[in-house]
This record gives sequence, C-alpha cells and structure tokens, in this order.
Amino acid sequence: MTPAPYSPSDPGSTAFTSRRDVRLGKWLLAVPAHLAMVGTVLAFVVTLAPPDLVAGSMPAASAVGGAPSAPASTATATATATATATATADDAPSSAALDALASLEVAARRGSMSGYDRQARFGDWTDADGDCVDTRNEILARDLDDVASDDGCRVTSGRLTDPYTGASIPFTRGVATSSDVQIDHVVAAGNAWASGAEALSPAERVEFYNDPLNLLAVDGSLNGAKSDASADEWLPPERSFHCEYVATQIAVKAKYELRVTASEKAVMAEVLSACPDQELPTDHRNEDPR
Repeated sequence: MTPAPYSPSDPGSTAFTSRRDVRLGKWLLAVPAHLAMVGTVLAFVVTLAPPDLVAGSMPAASAVGGAPSAPASTATATATATATATATADDAPSSAALDALASLEVAARRGSMSGYDRQARFGDWTDADGDCVDTRNEILARDLDDVASDDGCRVTSGRLTDPYTGASIPFTRGVATSSDVQIDHVVAAGNAWASGAEALSPAERVEFYNDPLNLLAVDGSLNGAKSDASADEWLPPERSFHCEYVATQIAVKAKYELRVTASEKAVMAEVLSACPDQELPTDHRNEDPR
C-alpha cells in the first residue's frame, strides 16, 4: 500500500511541527547571548589594534612584494637624516696633514734629553752625492734668489725671502755675515732626540739632520730664538706660514716615527683647523735645486 503524500493538515505532522518550533524558539532565545559574546570579543580586539589600523590609516602595500611601505612622513624624515649625515661627513675637516697628525704616537710629556749631543748624535752637513755641494749650500741654493757661487760648490751671495717673517734678507758669505741666514731644522735635533730619535741608528740620525724635507733657510736670529722648541712652544711670527710649518713638522715626525706630546698635538690641530685642506710637504724638497 502506497503511503499518502505529506500534507500540513495531516495529523501525523503535528508533533513534528511542534518539536521544530520549540527548537527554533530556543535558538532564537540564545541569539542575544551569542551576539553579546561576539561584541565583547570585538571590543577586546579593538583595544589591542594599532591606532593607525583602527583609524583606517594602514600603510598601503608597496608595488613590489605587497609589503607595507613606510608612511610618507617617515620616509621623508629618514631621507633628511641620511642627507644630513652625508653632508656632515663631507664637511668634516680632513687632509693629509690632519690624517698624518692623527697617526703620530702621543706622549704625555716631552722625553728626556739625557745623552743628547747634537754633534755626536747627529753629525754634520754631508755631501751625499759627492758633487762638492754639501747640504747647507744645497738648501741655500734652493731657498735663496739671485744665487751666486765663486766655485760651484759654495753659495757666496743671494737674497732670502724669510718664511718666518716675510722679510727680505741679503746673504753674503763671510765671517761676520754668514750667520744672517741660517739653516733651520723645522723639527729641531734636540726635539727629535726627546721625541724618539734616540732609538734611531746613527746613520738614520745623520739622514735626519741632512734631510731637505726638514730644512729651511731662515732669519738667523729667529733660528737661534727657536732653539729646540716644539710647536706648542714656538711658532714663526709670520702667521701665514703656520700651516706649512706645522705640516712640515708632522711630515718629518711621521717619516722618522717620532712622538708628539699631547699639548704639541693640540696646537698642531688648532693651527690646521684654519687650513683644513693643508697637505703634507712632498718630495719636491728633495729635488736637485740647481
């Protein structure tokens, strides 16, 4: 026998409809509680989210890789800071003279002069190339104008534009006049001894004494006044020559691995601050002056 089709008026469907309605009613009664729970969770999430995310200002994804790009203000600040750092590095004083000064060993104070004897420790003028012109006369020939010589070996006359004063000083060889122009060791032999030259070999000390890099024809009276002074104790009266003078001392001390004192280094750095592009003297001083 074929069952009769389901009909809402069928008494057999009444119980089913009643049970469904009961379940639906219970579910509807539970909805407010579920919604309240969801609201609580959402509120908690909002309190943890970054302000930019909550405000809808999440950084846009970059065109490559989809990673968030930095906000415009952050990128601008970073670029500005980088440019400033680069400009600062470019503007910082830097020169061969300053670099060489930074490389010198620094002593708290000047070393001992014990054992110093200029003649015994450093020797005298030499004629290294055997051309009959000793170092003194080579420097006179290099630094004087209108140089004359009666034998091709000794300078007999000339005129010096003194680097220490800017004055023009005539030179005439003679017992009473030769001392008007003297050869100064820019790093004095006594200062060199107290700065580490005692550790040099005898041959190296003779080389130091005759090194054209360290020699200048100058006003004789100022050479005597300077004596063995270092840069923190004496500088030439001609201020425009201070940078070259200090740079020469640095070059010589670097070449022979001599020390500077802390105060000497401070004065050298102060002088070079006025000429941050000052280079070290080059080997042109060692060229044949004739």
